[in-house]
Amino acid sequence: MWKFLHKLASPPHFYDLSAKIIPWFVVPGTILIIYGTIAGLFYAPPDYQQGDAFRIIYVHVPAAYLSMLAYTLMAVSAGIGLIWRIKLSHAVAAAAAPLGAWFTFLALITGSIWGRPMWGTWWEWGDPRLTSELIMLFLYFGYMALRAAIDDTTKADKASAVLALVGAVNIPIIHFSVEWWSSLHQGATIVRADGPAMPTEMLFPLLAMILGFSLVFGALLLGRVRSEVLFRERRSRWVKNVVLASGEQG
Repeated sequence: MWKFLHKLASPPHFYDLSAKIIPWFVVPGTILIIYGTIAGLFYAPPDYQQGDAFRIIYVHVPAAYLSMLAYTLMAVSAGIGLIWRIKLSHAVAAAAAPLGAWFTFLALITGSIWGRPMWGTWWEWGDPRLTSELIMLFLYFGYMALRAAIDDTTKADKASAVLALVGAVNIPIIHFSVEWWSSLHQGATIVRADGPAMPTEMLFPLLAMILGFSLVFGALLLGRVRSEVLFRERRSRWVKNVVLASGEQG
């Protein structure tokens, strides 16, 4: 196991392996998103309280889930890179940040669109989940700005890793905010002790969208990490060989 992880941390090995993995993420992820979109928009029954307005959850929930997953991945990768000095971990963290920021933005926008007819307002500053999700977007921006402000890659990795780890405290706040404080958001719907509080006609498309979005996120992340690795290793012999091989194929 440790031998495999050590080999995976090698930039050339990761670069070759990730190229083979990406299609296995893209194809099933796209199929699941197509199924979830069609089933969620056209076959799931209207909600007994929200009517057809509830259908925005098929984008909002996966986006909100991935916004937290991406930050968790960024913080864990940054921590591994900071403690064990694995360069590939810093590359993963750097690649995850822009994707996480986009999913956070999408979650906030779709949440506002849903909140207008449900709450009567586009934004409610008193809602802890909305506010903590917005703070996470600022943390993403801060992480990316800090990296861009430091020319030395090693110093940028260390400084941004510290910021990512400090900001990770916001993840449990987002997740448990509806339980710890009074919130306009509803409580857990899928993961509950007594089972999901949704009919299967609504639940299955939502699960498909969450898994589909996650697989596409994985493919996008691997693609960004590959680019980050090439940039970081641009002076190494194996990258020069990759460039020469690409030129011969072109």
